[in-house]
Amino acid sequence: MDAKKVLIITYYWPPAGGPGVQRWLKFVKYLPDFDIQPIVYVPENPTYPIVDANLEKEVSDKAIILKNKIFEPYQLASVFSKNKTKKISSGIIPNKKKQTFLEKMLLWVRGNLFIPDARVYWVKPSVAYLEKYIAENNIDTIFTSGPPHSLHLIGLVLKQKLNITWIADFRDPWTTIGYHKSLRLSTRAERQHKALEFRVLNTADKVIVTSKTTKTEFEAITNKPITVITNGYDSEPATKIALDSKFSLAHIGSFLSERNPAILWESLAELVMEIPDFKSHLELKLIGAVSQEVLDAISQFGLDSYLNNLGYVSHTEAVAHQRNSQVLLLIEINSEETKSIIPGKLFEYMVSNRPIIAIGPKDSDFAEIITGTNTGVFFEYTEKEKLKNTIISYYNQFLEGKLQSYAVGLQKYSRKNLTKELVQLINSKS
Repeated sequence: MDAKKVLIITYYWPPAGGPGVQRWLKFVKYLPDFDIQPIVYVPENPTYPIVDANLEKEVSDKAIILKNKIFEPYQLASVFSKNKTKKISSGIIPNKKKQTFLEKMLLWVRGNLFIPDARVYWVKPSVAYLEKYIAENNIDTIFTSGPPHSLHLIGLVLKQKLNITWIADFRDPWTTIGYHKSLRLSTRAERQHKALEFRVLNTADKVIVTSKTTKTEFEAITNKPITVITNGYDSEPATKIALDSKFSLAHIGSFLSERNPAILWESLAELVMEIPDFKSHLELKLIGAVSQEVLDAISQFGLDSYLNNLGYVSHTEAVAHQRNSQVLLLIEINSEETKSIIPGKLFEYMVSNRPIIAIGPKDSDFAEIITGTNTGVFFEYTEKEKLKNTIISYYNQFLEGKLQSYAVGLQKYSRKNLTKELVQLINSKS
């Protein structure tokens, strides 16, 4: 019996780096194990803000890859400022009070002229290409993965034209995501975003989200079935990695302007003053794109001399840093809109055997995961003393050579188990 064919429409695909590529790269890796033939449709000439060529080695040789050209305004915007365009396209939005005129203009154009996003010009050529391909190859199930949410518009039109099952996968929310308010949207643009979100959610046959909060938000908009399938971790070769000799606190991934935890910087600054030898052991490792506001705050608290700002590294190197750092930092913006965000790196953090210090808004979805797996401690932005005492506890365990996490119940978050959930959804009639 031939494997069932499914078409996956995604923007982020190797050599794209960053968190956006991991989810479907791993689903595609394991789908053939469940007798599913993945056919992946991606842009031929994308503008990726982050590139990691090493990820191309992880693409399943059983996947069929389709490519089609895309026109992206980011390519034109980079003429004015390549650096600013790259930062905005990757989600690094400067503090509102410190935005230059060019940054304000780029944000206004991004939010008001390209709805839902700057990849909207890929919709029409993609529909024309895929309508023919789907019919000729007997495909009855398609996935669209967003953001960028323009890809859901491809699914919307294909669903209207063809007798297919369309499953819309939301790696992040649409109109309630934190940066949405930073796009300087007009009232008209805001209405358009909400109208498109409503149409997608009520036309798709099934919807996938990555958190319980997003599911609750979408249930207020649609009666279509919504399934939570989180991100996860993949099995890595069991190689022994030497831990950092320093008491290293590592943050891996984009460190946005609003992810700027003053309670952490203040706690570390006080411990440098209060505990003998703490300063000789402390190292603050930042791996990935870091906003200037975060660097300024670290400097203001006198922590410059402990900072090791490594910039972007490959995913392989990032995994190595997760395993050799003493403590891992997970920071989310302190706002109602970010309660639903479960950073993809959390799951790789959880299998690193290193304790996690997580800071975020009250009732964050990822707090429940950290607590339930015993992989670290979660703090609200008001819990400075609790945070400081935890750092002291971890530091003392570090001095004794006993610092590690004792995780439980991680298997449910493995990429293969999550793919099994996806396959059950594909085969489900309801």
